[in-house]
Amino acid sequence: MNPDVAADLNDLSNTLARIEAVTDMAALRSRIADLEEQASRPDLWDDPESAQKVTSQLSHKQSELRRLEDLRQRIEDLRVLYELAEEEASAEDTADADEERAKLRTEVASLEVRTLLSGEYDERDALVTIRSEAGGVDAADWAEMLMRMYLRWAERHGYPVEVYDTSYAEEAGIKSATFKVTAPYAYGTLSVEQGTHRLVRISPFDNQGRRQTSFAGVEVLPFVEAVDHVDIPEKDIRIDVFRSSGPGGQSVNTTDSAVRITHLPSGIVVSCQNEKSQIQNRAAAMRVLQAKLLERKRLEERAEMDALKGDGGSSWGNQMRSYVLHPYQMVKDLRTEFEVGNPSNVLDGDIDGFIEAGIRWRRQTVA
Repeated sequence: MNPDVAADLNDLSNTLARIEAVTDMAALRSRIADLEEQASRPDLWDDPESAQKVTSQLSHKQSELRRLEDLRQRIEDLRVLYELAEEEASAEDTADADEERAKLRTEVASLEVRTLLSGEYDERDALVTIRSEAGGVDAADWAEMLMRMYLRWAERHGYPVEVYDTSYAEEAGIKSATFKVTAPYAYGTLSVEQGTHRLVRISPFDNQGRRQTSFAGVEVLPFVEAVDHVDIPEKDIRIDVFRSSGPGGQSVNTTDSAVRITHLPSGIVVSCQNEKSQIQNRAAAMRVLQAKLLERKRLEERAEMDALKGDGGSSWGNQMRSYVLHPYQMVKDLRTEFEVGNPSNVLDGDIDGFIEAGIRWRRQTVA
């Protein structure tokens, strides 16, 4: 075997071994066995919320184990493939092996980034809110484009998404939207996307075809679980019901099933209109409110720690990425300097490079 190829395969194997060590394969298998035992209990679905949590965790853990075992097997198979190609002196087989090696390197590197996610809530599902900011109708349109980007990213990976609320702007686009992404380490992965995203383009809403800069904000929160104990007294909230509306303000149903909850002490307002019933919308809105209050508490605690350390805190979560469609084509992350020259692919959900660069950058700045 070519010495360079052998060295690269050894490097891949060693990198995967480090990932396996960080993951703790024995503990992962033990956790899967425990979850399988819970999932097989006859009374599992007596508590639907708990059952859903168990089955979701089991699916995530099994997927994680399969991925690691599959990568290990593929590395071993690749060694055999190179040896056979060398014995047969087959250029075609060698080319196939080179292609598989490149794929493996990309997948192992992506998994290595996962090992950098060790925050308290990183393993959780993510609650994402997108809001239009400065830029008028262009900003509302931009917010909708960003929402599509994240939905396409989730679709590419096979991650389920549940849209809780969409507030449509009058002329085009959206004022805001909130949705949940269910995936292993969804919060840890998507949290680096939090901040202000800036778009520069020729405005499709300007009759004179002038260049327009518009902004949209992305907020990412960890999804609240039962263990969080976020208690909200009834006296601290006001609940309003209203009729769900779609683009242009038209009504999308004939009952007041949409729910808006105002948390009086903090002024936080959340709403949900995408479920079928008022009860479902209220439950979903409460989960969003709990997530926002949990994040508020976490930020307050971090601010106290930063004050004790004399640290002014991190400002990376403000303006963090520029998407330029005119006069040239480029998307650039202002924190990591990672950039690509194909905005169309990025806006179609190809953002893994930005996410991985963001996770590595954050780890370096924290360290």
